[in-house]
Amino acid sequence: MSFSRAKRRRTLTDVELYDYAVGSLARKMRTVAELKRLLRLRVEPNEDGSLAVEAVIAKLKEQKYLNDSRYAASYSQYRQSNEKFGRRRVITDLKAKGVHGEIIQEAVNAAYEDVNEEKLARQFLERKRLKKPQNQRESARVFRMLVRAGFSMGTIFKILKHWDVDEEVLTALSSETETE
Repeated sequence: MSFSRAKRRRTLTDVELYDYAVGSLARKMRTVAELKRLLRLRVEPNEDGSLAVEAVIAKLKEQKYLNDSRYAASYSQYRQSNEKFGRRRVITDLKAKGVHGEIIQEAVNAAYEDVNEEKLARQFLERKRLKKPQNQRESARVFRMLVRAGFSMGTIFKILKHWDVDEEVLTALSSETETE
């Protein structure tokens, strides 16, 4: 048996494609772009397949099973309140999921409207059980973790200064982000 040949899935009829999409949405909330990617794998890669995918998407939107605005709002709220991620991380994740920029801005602004970013960053560090860094290496680790979590440089530096991290280390860390 050759490994170069990709296993081809059986293509679905229009009704089966709709049922598959509903089942997929029942398991996990998805964006329009995510669902389109998933459905394209189940149809013929031609114009008929594309039309079938578009018809299913339109029907799901009409039935209010698929709504990027609602998805972005609940996703933003969840990432902010449960995972304690910063605004930038949520924006990046939603862009990767194929949500339109205006929808992202509305949802993220609503979710982070009355949020103190420094307090949220401290909650994130507490959630990750991170303590005050003892050396330059630990400081860099905390810094990078906060950057990946989507917090602004001003907030990160406030927290590190509060932990009495050496000014030289902060300068080195800030120049690290400028070169990337």
